Amino acid sequence: MTVPTPAPDPHPEPVSPAPPPGGWDCHAHIFGPSDQFPYAEGRGYTPPDAPPAHFLRHLDALGLARGVVVQANAHGLDNRAMLAALAAAPERLRGVAITPAGTDAATLRAWHRAGVRGLRFHLFHPEHRPGYRRGVGWDAVEALLPIMLELGWHAQFWADARVLPAEEERLARLAARLPVVFDHFGESDAREGLEAPGFQALLRLVGEHGAWAKLSAPYRVSRRGPDYPDARPLHEAVLCAAPERVVWGSDWPHPQIPAERMPNDGRLLNLLLAWTPDPADRERVLVRNPERLYAP
Repeated sequence: MTVPTPAPDPHPEPVSPAPPPGGWDCHAHIFGPSDQFPYAEGRGYTPPDAPPAHFLRHLDALGLARGVVVQANAHGLDNRAMLAALAAAPERLRGVAITPAGTDAATLRAWHRAGVRGLRFHLFHPEHRPGYRRGVGWDAVEALLPIMLELGWHAQFWADARVLPAEEERLARLAARLPVVFDHFGESDAREGLEAPGFQALLRLVGEHGAWAKLSAPYRVSRRGPDYPDARPLHEAVLCAAPERVVWGSDWPHPQIPAERMPNDGRLLNLLLAWTPDPADRERVLVRNPERLYAP
């Protein structure tokens, strides 16, 4: 049995001030159309279709130029919907795939030509597996690392913050070889504050070991919507640790989020702008850093 996910809010609030020209949304998902790209059997949730045209409309509504489509659980290891999105708007979109250890180099080289710029991996805590049934971990990292280095890709991690202290040394070694990017503030729990061991490990990885972090989806680390005030200190700490290695993403269309917690995308970008008052930092987070990570 899968859990249905509601559609995103179709009316984003106006964004003010306007984001800098050339801005990126660095974390979003494409779902379906399900009659063309069926959802995976055994998935943890069932989203409404969120095709490329809807994502491009989302970018336009927020005043953003480009976006990154991250493969999501509902399509499992079948990356065709993500790749179709890149083909539909190659000048605007880049992709991050999920694929197992046995994927051949020729396939990944073809994906690079299509616009893929990284692979997503998963570090689970034993108490937190139910929604992710097809995560790929260190075995895939190790097997695919040579071709990732050849292509200049990054390794993106959905990581439960509780595992970061134990994985810190291994992640630091990997970050010395290629960009390592953490989703959603490292999935830290804002209620635990800045001193939580997992968040402190994230800060060390970003500030001392050259890793990257996404200032994305504060609603996944905070329950105090719609403005998530307890997530703001996390945002400020990560930004301070390495302003040249952070990016922003909306997490549109917000899979697995119930209707009562569904965020407004304009408000999410407004929070990013309010929490990042320095125009130079806004330019880094929304334009310059994404261009380094995704545009080549």
